[in-house]
Amino acid sequence: MAKVGAPPYYKNKKQMQEDIDAYFKDCEGRPMLDDDGNVLTDKHGEPVCYPAKPPTITGLALALGFTSRQALLNYQAKEEFVDTVTRAKSRVEEFAEQMLYSPGAANGAKFNQTNNFEGWTEKQQIDGNLNVFKLEELL
Repeated sequence: MAKVGAPPYYKNKKQMQEDIDAYFKDCEGRPMLDDDGNVLTDKHGEPVCYPAKPPTITGLALALGFTSRQALLNYQAKEEFVDTVTRAKSRVEEFAEQMLYSPGAANGAKFNQTNNFEGWTEKQQIDGNLNVFKLEELL
C-alpha cells in the first residue's frame, strides 16, 4: 500500500522545539538601535523596543512552516510531538489568559480562549423558576 500525504515536516522534537523557541523570541519584539548601533533607552533606562506581536496558534503554525493552524494541531497527534506542541499551545494560551487583565484586550482574549482552548467557556445561567402573576394580583 502506498503512503498518502506529505512527508513529515519535522524529523524530531528537538528541531521543532528550536523553531518554537525562535517564534516566541520573535514575538517579544527587539530593541531599537540608534545610527551607531547602540540600544535606545527610555527615560528610565529601559530599552525601547519595536512592538512585540502577540503569540497565536496560527502564527506559531506558520512560523513552523505549516500551511495552517489545523496542520499544527494534527502534528500534536504524533506521539513524539504531543508534549512539544501541547507546551507551545499552552504558552500561547497563557499569553491570552494574561490579556484578560489588560484594559481593552479582554474581549479578544476571551474570544480566543473560548474558541481555541479546551475548558474555556462562557456560561450563562438561566433560572427556570419563573414567578407568574396574574394582572389582577398585581393591582
